[in-house]
Amino acid sequence: MGEVSIQAGVPANVFRTGGRIRLVDRQRLFGHASMTIWLTGLSGAGKSTIAYDLEARLVGGGFSAVVLDGDNLRHGINRNLGFTEEDRRENLRRAAEVARLMNDAGLIVICSCISPLRSDREMARDIVGERRFAEVYISTPLAVCEGRDCKGLYAKARSGQIAHFTGVSAPYEAPEQAALALDTSALSVDECVSQLFGMVLHCCSPAAMEEVGHEYHI
Repeated sequence: MGEVSIQAGVPANVFRTGGRIRLVDRQRLFGHASMTIWLTGLSGAGKSTIAYDLEARLVGGGFSAVVLDGDNLRHGINRNLGFTEEDRRENLRRAAEVARLMNDAGLIVICSCISPLRSDREMARDIVGERRFAEVYISTPLAVCEGRDCKGLYAKARSGQIAHFTGVSAPYEAPEQAALALDTSALSVDECVSQLFGMVLHCCSPAAMEEVGHEYHI
C-alpha cells in the first residue's frame, strides 16, 4: 500500500460545534466514567484475547464497553495505510481519535494495538486525554510470542517475507511507567482480565468520578 500524506493542524474555516449533552450527563446515564485502556505489546502477546474477554466481563457487569482492535481497524478506517513509520503513526492517531470520540460518548474503550514506539503512545495519550488514558503493557516475552506464532507472521518475518515487523526487523519500546504490566506467559487470561477489571472498577465507578488521584498511573 502507498503512504498517506499526513497534514498537521486543522484546515482553515473549520469550526467546532458544541452539543447540548455534557459528558457528565452521559456518565450519569451509564452509571460510570469513561476511559481508554490502551493495550500495547508484541504480536502474539495476547492483547486481542485479553481485550475481548475484558469487554465481555465489563458488559456482563453492566458497563458500556467496546474494543478497538488494531487488525480490525486496518480492515476499515485504516485500510489505506501500510507499515512505514509514518503510516503506523497515522494508524494510531486515528485509533486514538476514535477512542476519544467514544469516551466523549461515555463508553469505556479497550484499544488493542502493538503501538511499538513510546512517542506514538504518548501522542495517543495526548489525544485521548491524560485523565482518561491507561497504558497497559502486555509484557509477554518475544520468545514466547514467536513460539506461539498463531498467525504465522514471525516465520514470514524471519524469512524476509514481511518487512518492518515489530520485534524482528522493527523495534519495540516497552512502556516505562504503565498502569499495569501483564505477562501472559506467567498469568492466565482470566488473571489478566481480573486485574484489568479491578482497575476499571477503581477508575470508572461513580465514586471514582470525583476522585482526585489513585494508584494507577493514568
